[in-house]
Amino acid sequence: MIFKAVNKLTTKSEKNFFIEQVQVYRRLVEVFCEKNGMKLKAEKNQKYEDELMNIGVINSGEDIDELKKILKEKYSKFEEAVNFVIENRGRIGSLVDKLYNSKRTELQKKSAEINKLTLVDFFCGAGGLSLGFLQEGFNVKLANDIEDVCIQTYKYNHPELPSNKLIQGDIKEIVDNIDDYIDGNIDIVVGGPPCQGFSEANRQRVIDDPRNKLYKYFVKAVEKIAPKFVVMENVKGMLKVAEQVVEDYESLHIEKGGIKYSYKVKYQVLNSQDFSVAQSRERLIYIAIRNDVVETKNITPDMVFEKIRENCEGNRRYLLSDALKDIKPLEAPRVKNMNEVDSDITGKKIDVNNYEDNNNSYLKLINMGRDIPYVFNHKARYCSDVNYEIYKRLNPGDDATDEKIKDIMPYAHRNHCFKDKYYKLIADRPCRTITAHLRMDCHSHIHPEQIRAITPREAARIQSFPDDYLFWGAYLKTYMQIGNAVPTLMARGIAKVIKEYL
Repeated sequence: MIFKAVNKLTTKSEKNFFIEQVQVYRRLVEVFCEKNGMKLKAEKNQKYEDELMNIGVINSGEDIDELKKILKEKYSKFEEAVNFVIENRGRIGSLVDKLYNSKRTELQKKSAEINKLTLVDFFCGAGGLSLGFLQEGFNVKLANDIEDVCIQTYKYNHPELPSNKLIQGDIKEIVDNIDDYIDGNIDIVVGGPPCQGFSEANRQRVIDDPRNKLYKYFVKAVEKIAPKFVVMENVKGMLKVAEQVVEDYESLHIEKGGIKYSYKVKYQVLNSQDFSVAQSRERLIYIAIRNDVVETKNITPDMVFEKIRENCEGNRRYLLSDALKDIKPLEAPRVKNMNEVDSDITGKKIDVNNYEDNNNSYLKLINMGRDIPYVFNHKARYCSDVNYEIYKRLNPGDDATDEKIKDIMPYAHRNHCFKDKYYKLIADRPCRTITAHLRMDCHSHIHPEQIRAITPREAARIQSFPDDYLFWGAYLKTYMQIGNAVPTLMARGIAKVIKEYL
């Protein structure tokens, strides 16, 4: 379910997400009207209460008073939008279906009936890794993350997964009770566990470092689930302890259903640009294969990596310009605390896409050939007077040490330590790595042509998310979700090879 009925809301976070969901519903209807030259106007329909129950915001008509209390002045606009959808169902199509509990239930039933390859995604984040595998025919059976905003984003964009299989919380609780969440065999477990203890290479076994309890439970999950494949991704810096990680996986000896299992494991550093992602992003990838699959399919992890690289040889290398073109130019807000405010000048959380039916092959690739009439999360970030001047003076490729900004550069005496504090991107190269640090500031990713930082949508395109992938939560948290994600095209490329052996 996407909505939690209004009479079941107990926490401040639940109420905030509820209000955000209502606002998204209204905004989707607004942009539909803008796109089609219609006025958003509708009288209350006799089916209104039933529609609210189909959406999931109420359980009965008695809850409407509580709905009005929660939404306050937003209620009338929501009511109008719902009635408009009732009257224009034939024209509006599936635009708001992801926000209907009834529609999601139907989709989940259909998905469960189809015999697909099965996937579990721990530390799922916003869902980029899952999406890549989904696009290659995998069916997510369980996903988990600790961040509530990531769960909200994942839930909206993955309507095929029932809410009780998308778990917010500590992985320990899930792994210790894994049989409560998973029934049947799982083809692949994927994830990228945070590994704080990997920053220091020492004689202590990594799995025993208390800072790496999340990694430890990821390995334990593999032991309990016994999937045919494991894909674990992490930062390149983890290379210093890579052999220890291999040892941890190959030391697993599992007995399940009277059958004994073990794993063969290898790792390689892969670059997202080889998968046609418009970004240079190196990630350490581990692939583990269960012993019976190794024997029956006559494969090794090395062979899988070889096939992945072979597939990449024919891929087009895309540039930053491919990701940034065919999207509305914006100006940075110059007044503080305006990031959440929609504007024609600074951008909107949901807006009409005026660049559909273009010949941009990168967009066709990340959008899987779909013409998407709307664009999400394309909003420029606040820029102070000093930063505006810095952005303006720099040329593409310039950084914080450039003489043109020496006189106004903050902390100029420490520029040697913060060379990348400011950096203007180069359009005709793959983008530098998108990171979660963008939530703090975007000075390291200045737009190559416009005097502003890149928007969350531009960052998402660079990460190869489709344009209709909506990131939820506060504006700055969208950068965190995008920066932490596995590029979807990279995930798709790995999934394409693995499914050949399943």
